[in-house]
Parts: sequence; structure tokens; C-alpha cells
Amino acid sequence: MADSTTPNSTTDTTDNRKRKRETPAIRAAANKRQNNAFSRRSPPREARTSQLDGDGDRSPPRKLKRPAARATVPKEVLERQERERQERERADELARKERTGAEAVATFYNSVPERGREWRSTESQIKGLRSLNNWIKSTLIQKFSRPDIPVEHLAVLDMACGKGGDLGKWEKAPQVPGLYVGCDIADVSIEQARSRYAENMRRGGRNRRGPAMRADFYVQDTFGRSLEGIPIVRQVGFNPGAGPGAGIIQGRPVSGGFDVVSMMFALHYSYETEVLAKGMLANVSGALKKGGRFIGVMPDSHVIAGKVVELTAKHRGVKVKTPNGKAESTPVDVNDKPDDEDEDDWDPEKPAEPVIAPPAETNGDTNDDDDDDDDWDPEKPSEPLPTNGTTATEAPNAENLASTTPTLANPPPPTAAATPLPDLTWGNTLYTVRLPSSQPHNLPIPHDGIFRPPYGWKYHYHLAEAVDAPEFVVPFEAFRALAEDYGLELLYRKNFREVYDDESGGDGELGKLAERMGVKGRDGKSLVGEEEWEAAGFYCAFCFYKT
Repeated sequence: MADSTTPNSTTDTTDNRKRKRETPAIRAAANKRQNNAFSRRSPPREARTSQLDGDGDRSPPRKLKRPAARATVPKEVLERQERERQERERADELARKERTGAEAVATFYNSVPERGREWRSTESQIKGLRSLNNWIKSTLIQKFSRPDIPVEHLAVLDMACGKGGDLGKWEKAPQVPGLYVGCDIADVSIEQARSRYAENMRRGGRNRRGPAMRADFYVQDTFGRSLEGIPIVRQVGFNPGAGPGAGIIQGRPVSGGFDVVSMMFALHYSYETEVLAKGMLANVSGALKKGGRFIGVMPDSHVIAGKVVELTAKHRGVKVKTPNGKAESTPVDVNDKPDDEDEDDWDPEKPAEPVIAPPAETNGDTNDDDDDDDDWDPEKPSEPLPTNGTTATEAPNAENLASTTPTLANPPPPTAAATPLPDLTWGNTLYTVRLPSSQPHNLPIPHDGIFRPPYGWKYHYHLAEAVDAPEFVVPFEAFRALAEDYGLELLYRKNFREVYDDESGGDGELGKLAERMGVKGRDGKSLVGEEEWEAAGFYCAFCFYKT
């Protein structure tokens, strides 16, 4: 029989279970729950008394932490803050550096006042040249803006849009764009472009056909920064990998990208450096869809090269054979105004400047039977300007090209290329071109008119009421070869005089447009002054298409 003092198994199991529930951890947790927030932050009364030192003074109170949960910052916020910090650092670094040519140009155009259409058409001393330039741009838009494959909504990107002067031209295009995106480095110009567009919308648009053209404007360096950062450009379609490189596929889907990229009177600013030139082409090619067009106007490097050959030969007293077959060896001071024999007898039926043959190869083909630039052969150099005895619509072949190119009757020895030259200057009362002898890359001005390397050849261009800024030579054959690396193939290239001669005649739409825009009268005669024509001959128009 079990002893009466020994607990039975049931009682023992129950007591063990109670002892397990009353562990120290459980008791501590229970005490913690009983304490409120005040008791946790405030020490016990006994502890307060113990804080008195021997003199009865209270010691400094202990700094207590406020109980709170640990804050967590979303990863997206941290990444955005880091991007903003990097952008601020880049902006600060850019502000510390010397301004580039593009920034100097932006500063100049920001300072040019907006005088209004009435002043430009009545009081401007270059109103004929302004009308001609606008007509040339309208001609490019009329000829090349309509896609070969019809699209429902035409998308146009205007790089270096300025004050939005081409908005009205696009509103009268063969197909009015559904979207026009304008970018320019000059912030004041962009604000004026926005105001012009808002005013057009307030008036209901000019000659609007169908829905209104949506227009967005952005302050953007279109040469030194990728356009991928602009939301609407990404939405339309942008290929950041456009251009040369291993594994990069040229072209992009037809459904993505802009139908037309336009760059009027701005491309030459990109040729300050090779990096800017390639950045410009990367933006053009990346924004264009396959089959899209790249249109624009820029200084004619053939004209610049011809002037360099002429002026350097005169400076050295070397005989130069002119297009009419005569030879001259009269040294002149190229820093003075051109003498009467060179400039005052200007003939509007002759090209504005002597033309030098481009350095490209011709594959030995001496025949050129096509008069249409749309059938341009990329293996041949671009067509030179017409000369005496050659109409503007006739393309000279290789045999008569030699007679139109300024050549040296007694070419200098090879060491003569290092002969120091003064600054080369030419022009008239409306425009002036000054090519400094001191160039950024410390190379002498080329006597043969061939600019090697093709980047960084700086000149200063002044046009009354319009331009007074540094510009850069764009050797066209080198530019065409570089454009091909970015999937852009040349479709059209003509000097302004050639465009006028080829497109303004007859009763065609472009001829009627030339009358309405004040380029020619009803009698068919040009309303552009002789000095204005000479200034206009400094430029050429072009069109590339995306392969």
C-alpha cells in the first residue's frame, strides 16, 4: 500500500505542469505588460533618490530614447534621391567649366528679341533672305515629310527648333503632324515657341485641316545629351543603341519612332567635337523609324572650301585658274573687304562662291546622265554648283567638273602647306565669315580646302539681324560617310541657289508658294537682292532616310 504522504501520479503531473507555466521568462513578460509607457520612461522613485550626490545636488538626467519602430525608406525613393544628387553634381561641374560653343550659341539666341512677323516682312534689311530661307524649309517639308508608307498620325521631331518659326510650315504640310516635338538648348527660345503655339491654338490655327496639331517643347541639348530622357520621345519610340558597334542591329520597327526629324540651321554646331557630332547622329537615328526622313539645312562646305583655296592662293601670290579659264596672281590682303573685281560684279546666274571638287572617289565613272537628285549615286561625290555655261538643272560630268574647279596653275611644293596664313575673311555688307588662322586643334588652315580631321574647324559667322556666333565647318563627304554608320543614307543635297532654280519655276505648287512667300514676283523674277543671294549661297539643303 502506498504511503499516505506520497503524492499520487495525477497530483504530481498537475504540479509539474503549473511549474512549467510559471517560468522566469513568462513572469518577466507579465511584469512588462503591467508597466505602462510612463513607468518605462521614468526611473523608479528609489532610483531618483539615489541620483543625489553627497552634496544633495542632482546629477544630469539620463537621456532616454523614445520608443518607436524602425523607419524604412522605399528603394525607389533612395534611387530617385541618388539620381537627383548625381544630376546636381553634374550641373555644378558644368557650371564650373568654361562654356562650350553650343552654350555660347544658346546665350546669343536667348538675347535676340522677337520682333514679330510684320517687322520681318517690312522693315528687316534681309527680308528677302528671310523669305527665301523660309521657302527653302517649306520646300523640304513639302517634298520629304510625307512617308512612303501612309501613317495615321505623323510624328515630327524638330531638333534645335528655336522660337518655333516652323510651326506654321508644319501646319501646312502635305500631312499635318499629329504630334510635333520641339527641342532647343536656348530656354528663352523654347518659352517663345510655347507662346507662339498657344497663340496659334487661341486663333484656331492657320489653314487647319482636321484635328489640331499637338506640340510639346523641351529645353534640351540635342547634341551632348541623349533624347531618351524626354518622356514623349520614349513614348513614341527611341533606340538608344542606334549607330555603329558590335552586335548592334541597325533599324527599328516601322511602328516605333518618329516619321521625320528636322534640323534647320543647326547641324554645324555639332561639329565642334567628334563626340558632339556622333551624339547628334545617335539622337537622329535613334529617334527615326525605319524609312523615316532626316531633313535640314546647313552651311555648304563646298563653298567654304572653294573660298579657302581662292584666298590662300591669293595670299601666297600663287596663280589660280578660275572657272572662266583666266589665271590671276594678284596678292590681296584677305582681312580687307573684297575688291570690286571680286564682289561688285556679282552675277546672279553664277554660283555664289567658287566650288572645289570634293575629295570623295568616283569609282572611275565619268558619266552622269541623271538630272534628278532623287537618283543620287552614293558612290559619287555630291554635285557641285553650276557654273558658266551650265544650267542649274544640268549635273556636270567628270570632264567638265575639272573646268569648274579652282585649280592652282603652279602648285606649291609640299612644304608650302605649312605656310602661316592670316585670318581668312569674306562676305559683304549683310554677312561675314571669318576663318581664324589659329584653330582649336593647332592645325593650319588647309590650302587645298580639305579639312582634316573633319571636326573642330571653327569660324565666326555674322548675318545682319540674325546670327553672330561661332560655327564649325561640316565637310559634307565626311559627314555623309559618318551618317551611313548610323543607318542614314543620303537622298537629296542641293545648294540654296540650285533649290530655287529647280523648284520655283512654272506653275507648280512650290512655284506658287514662292510667290505667296515673297521670294519671286508674278513676273517670275526673284525678289531677293544680290547681296542676299550671295549670303544664301553659303547654305545647302539635305535629306537622308533611315535604312
